[in-house]
Amino acid sequence: MKITWLGQAGLLFERDGISIMIDPYLSDSVVKVEPQNYRRVPVDERFYDITPDIMLFTHDHLDHYDPETAPRFFAKTDKKMTVLCPASAWKKARTHGNGHNYVRFNRHTEWTEYGFRFKAVKAEHSDDFAIGVIIEDMVENKKYYITGDTLYNATIFADLPKDLDAVFLPINGVGNNMNADDAIRFAKATGAKKAVPLHVGMFDEKKPDIFACDNRVLPEIYKEIKL
Repeated sequence: MKITWLGQAGLLFERDGISIMIDPYLSDSVVKVEPQNYRRVPVDERFYDITPDIMLFTHDHLDHYDPETAPRFFAKTDKKMTVLCPASAWKKARTHGNGHNYVRFNRHTEWTEYGFRFKAVKAEHSDDFAIGVIIEDMVENKKYYITGDTLYNATIFADLPKDLDAVFLPINGVGNNMNADDAIRFAKATGAKKAVPLHVGMFDEKKPDIFACDNRVLPEIYKEIKL
């Protein structure tokens, strides 16, 4: 499995010609609403050349379901995408049509396709429909947990399997996200073999290395994350 950090909370999973894109923020749309939150890194346009097999959004905030990024993918007609998103984002996504399969993906919902199983799990965030997601690669026998935006909430762990290979989690500590200290506790509580910090460096000057977890893997934007 090749995993690439797209910046902010965005991730690209690729295996055997199948691609899964999660929460791509490839614009500067947030600055129009919150001027202090301008992009610190330029958009890498080459990611728009990809038409993912699975597009997944964890919630309806501008830096996750981006009204400038998402429609550019929905406009593609070279491939039918499966679009998984909770109700808040689903209502917007499905209006774009173009033959894509828009699946309302709320907590506890599961979807299996292309040798992957996706399970929506609880997230504690300011969008009441926000989710995290477990991605089970049934070919390579790996399980990845993308928390989405969330605070530390002990009830989340009941939704998680016990054999996670990696957890990807926010550490910025604003906007109803965990700070680095709580993210360390959270990562340890998941039991994941590796922990990858996200949601820094786009709207702030924070670096992933503020996440001082023993099993951390520090990502670099637009580069493969080596687990």
